[in-house]
Amino acid sequence: MRILSPFSGRFWRCFLVCVGLGCLGWPAVSLGAPPTAHYWVFLRNKAGMRLNAAKYFSPQAQARRQRQHLPAADSSDFPVRPDYVRQVQALTDTVTFVSRWFNAIACQATPAQVAALRQLPGVRAVAIREAIDLAPASRAEPGKPGEQDLTAADRQLARRQTASLGAAAFKSAGLTGRGLRIAIFDVGFLGVDRHPAFQHIIQNKQIVATHNFVREHTSVFASGRHGTEVLSCIAGVLPDGTNLGLAPQAEFLLARTERLYRELYVEEEAWLAAVEWADRNGADIINSSLGYTNRRYFPEQMNGRTSLVARAAELAARKGILVVNAAGNDGDDEEWHTVGTPADGDSVLAVGGLDPDTYLHIDFSSYGPAAGRLKPNVAAFGTVLAAAPGGGYVRTQGTSFSSPLVAGFAACAWQQNRKLSVMELFAKIQESANLYPYYDYAHGYGAPQARFFVNNAGKSGPETSTPSFDFVRQDSLLAVVIRPEAATEPVRTLPLYADSVVAVTPATSAGNVPAVGREEPVRTSAGDAPPTETLADPAPLPPTHPDYLYWHLANAKGMLRSYEVRDVTQRAVLRIALRRLQPGDVVRVHYRGYTQSYSLP
Repeated sequence: MRILSPFSGRFWRCFLVCVGLGCLGWPAVSLGAPPTAHYWVFLRNKAGMRLNAAKYFSPQAQARRQRQHLPAADSSDFPVRPDYVRQVQALTDTVTFVSRWFNAIACQATPAQVAALRQLPGVRAVAIREAIDLAPASRAEPGKPGEQDLTAADRQLARRQTASLGAAAFKSAGLTGRGLRIAIFDVGFLGVDRHPAFQHIIQNKQIVATHNFVREHTSVFASGRHGTEVLSCIAGVLPDGTNLGLAPQAEFLLARTERLYRELYVEEEAWLAAVEWADRNGADIINSSLGYTNRRYFPEQMNGRTSLVARAAELAARKGILVVNAAGNDGDDEEWHTVGTPADGDSVLAVGGLDPDTYLHIDFSSYGPAAGRLKPNVAAFGTVLAAAPGGGYVRTQGTSFSSPLVAGFAACAWQQNRKLSVMELFAKIQESANLYPYYDYAHGYGAPQARFFVNNAGKSGPETSTPSFDFVRQDSLLAVVIRPEAATEPVRTLPLYADSVVAVTPATSAGNVPAVGREEPVRTSAGDAPPTETLADPAPLPPTHPDYLYWHLANAKGMLRSYEVRDVTQRAVLRIALRRLQPGDVVRVHYRGYTQSYSLP
């Protein structure tokens, strides 16, 4: 048994869990709690309730279910019994939300009222919701409008953030996200209705609905720059026509679910309300550049079942919606380190961050796994050029921006084949990634590639590749040797042995990155900034991916015991002591598009 220091954050999370054991169906304990607290009231049934799906769901929502051969509605869509709602309203101070999906009512009540609620015949359980008032990891500075004049480096980054996902292949095939409806959950979309990067979606009326679940009205353009930056990584366009994302012709549902400077448990309530709203309004894809981590949960609770938002994301997938979620920005946080929720959901496409300079895991991107499951699933640039309120553009960092890059990718992939079910699309996005079938807990399967859907037409299985290395057993060692034909670089041929072979480590970030959903633009000193210039004809892009060697050691169940990325400087690139291997272990190596495994009997 581990003794927790009363001065540690983990101790206080334990304390809060113990006080709030109502979430497990145990009576909530009041230890000097305020007279009124937040609760979930879970109801027993929906007896007698029915739903006219044609009236409740938008035509787009109905069409989504028909395409995926799903029922027009199920019991989770049925309304909550109004008599149960009236009974709860009569016994509580305030009802804040009624969830059809969970057959539950969010309310505020005193301990005496909770005792009365538990006696109602229609109530299955009452669970306390601890309202924890938190400061964000990095309080936002006064919003800067961004730069109007872009440097050559800015323009190149804008092109590379989509080129790294194979944008040219989607462009040649005419895939722009047209016909797909993407819901975005965020802190707000300040100035989107006035920014030149979004004029095409305003003029074409591609924003089909908005809702502010924090203030309960429809305005989402008055506050919150983060959502503006996220949206631009799906549909933003630079003045010269360069796309910042891959789906500029998609339709959008914009939902404000987060407060700017306070993070309360009620924001999960807003996320739940938004996902039901998005389903009803025909969302095909949800981008959630948000996550909940160490002030509410333990890492071991990142299992896709503990948090309500993870469970709601799983329900959304069952209803034919692809949920794309940022992995999180806690990779360099020793206390947390792993993905947050709802990225932990088994049916949620969790997206990690890549460093644009190395194409490797960027140090702040959260690691997997999540309760034994592969996380993140895929990865995209974690440093991007994005639109900023005021009409300009900024460099900004975070997996918040990796996620919308992949959401736009998913829209184009689904546009190419609308017959795919949501989980078929999920699997094919993973298969399209540049490391597949190799994976690790930093990169997932790597960066998705558009050519898989265009050239390969989304067929199952990776594209064929030429063998680039061999496994060679040498007494007590297992060696990986690069084949001669794969060892030629533009200016030299790799020697069989070199003085050293180094493991590649992520490049140092420009600074600590706040929690996912709270990222700020990258601040550079005047001396660090490249000279401003306008390029009529941008310079050619650098190679899309350096030739690293990736390898991992997995047990018989596929769980990784170790993994590494190596910079290849010699043909005999890797030697593994056989004593490290256990029966059933698999060594899997990836180099230059080729993956091979060595299994120990």
